[in-house]
Amino acid sequence: MNLTWFIIALFLAVSDEIHSTVMWKIFINFYIILGGLIKEIVGSPIQMWLIHEGIEAVFHFIILSIIFLSFEIGFLAALIHFILDVYHELSDIDYGWLHHRAFHFTIESLFFILIFNIY
Repeated sequence: MNLTWFIIALFLAVSDEIHSTVMWKIFINFYIILGGLIKEIVGSPIQMWLIHEGIEAVFHFIILSIIFLSFEIGFLAALIHFILDVYHELSDIDYGWLHHRAFHFTIESLFFILIFNIY
């Protein structure tokens, strides 16, 4: 079986770690100010959170589109990651770092296995 699904899920996990590191350790002050501006514009914590997740999805879309030279893979990776992040918030389950990573990797892998088996 072609391991493209595995490579995509792996790079998506790496992209998520890069996003977390860059935003929360390097650009933390900018991120806090941006969050405050977005909160003032939309006025709702739910809308602010969805915008945050949307921005994160755009980040993953750009990174994976560049790595795989495919807008489709970038879009699908960003979409499944966004859906899983929304699920995490709605389920209100507190995952540890490893559990969170494993959950994302498993579901994202299954998603791409299905996509590549269909097409």
